[in-house]
Amino acid sequence: MLRWALIFLVVALIAGVLGFGGIAGTAAGIAKIIFYIFIILLLISLISGALKGRGPRA
Repeated sequence: MLRWALIFLVVALIAGVLGFGGIAGTAAGIAKIIFYIFIILLLISLISGALKGRGPRA
């Protein structure tokens, strides 16, 4: 998912350089949304892993 955010970021940067303002804004917005979703899922994964913990080993 982080890879998609980076792809949309690159598309936004290229579109911005070439003067396509609408496309650049849309791609940047999509990249932001995907990045925030990635961060939220990462935090959920870290918290659930910490709460689950590891049982005692014999």
